[in-house]
Amino acid sequence: MDTPGKIKTLLDQLNTVIVGKRAQIQDGVACLLAGGHLLIEDVPGVGKTTLAHALARSFGLQFARVQFTSDLMPSDLTGVAVYERGKEAFVFHPGPVFTQVLLADEINRASPRTQSALLEAMEEKQVSVEGETRALPQPFFVIATQNPHEQIGTFQLPESQLDRFLMRISLGYPDRTAERALLTGEDRRAQLEHLPALLNASELAALQQQVLAVHAAEPLLDYLQALIAATRSGQWFVQGLSPRAGIALLRAAKAQALIEGRDYVAPDDVQAILAQTIAHRLHPVASSGRGAIEQVHAMVQSVALP
Repeated sequence: MDTPGKIKTLLDQLNTVIVGKRAQIQDGVACLLAGGHLLIEDVPGVGKTTLAHALARSFGLQFARVQFTSDLMPSDLTGVAVYERGKEAFVFHPGPVFTQVLLADEINRASPRTQSALLEAMEEKQVSVEGETRALPQPFFVIATQNPHEQIGTFQLPESQLDRFLMRISLGYPDRTAERALLTGEDRRAQLEHLPALLNASELAALQQQVLAVHAAEPLLDYLQALIAATRSGQWFVQGLSPRAGIALLRAAKAQALIEGRDYVAPDDVQAILAQTIAHRLHPVASSGRGAIEQVHAMVQSVALP
């Protein structure tokens, strides 16, 4: 497999659908290559759902979409066992979570109980229903979109669920050039219908193995640990990163390095994906007056490069 060529073609295709957002698209691809779940947070109407659809189609994976609402029940996701007279037994009817890519649209409009139903699926790649544990298809990704918390009808995602997302990205409004392309070009949802699959599940698995094989030298690991230690110092954040978050950060940096065509991780790779990978897991100290992303950028300046 021509890895750099495949990834470049994938990025180019995604950039024809979501215009003017190259950095965010690369983050999304890095997240899935690293085997992580992706959270896209922004105001309605900027392309969150379109990006999620485009990622799933371009990776050539089976996907299902669930519109999260306040009355959505856990069984609406995982499925339910129904008694069938003809078989004189309960038969399990799988829910939409039994797919390779689950698009959880506006995830924070569902109740915390329903949101928590995804926890086992996202962490263990399985669900427990009616006393039986059932494995999910491989690979399994959750691409979730959420609206800002201040909007009416939203619930805050619990920290335990936020921690299951490898990355959180935000698209933001398009610049003037990109918006003109949106106004004069083909409808983006119509484009999705003709979007070809550039990878399949086996090719994706091979790319993920290449991500794991990307080398991280001792000085790079020292730098990574220094960043993790800084989050735990109490100077920047109320609580620091967990070991699981540190592992996720390294995996994301390896995926970034692979996209850049290298077989080793550089400090630039860590910095490129740092805020997207850790900011949603951290709460700045009250005295900072900054948001989590701004606080991460400030913290990075205090940690010496290797």
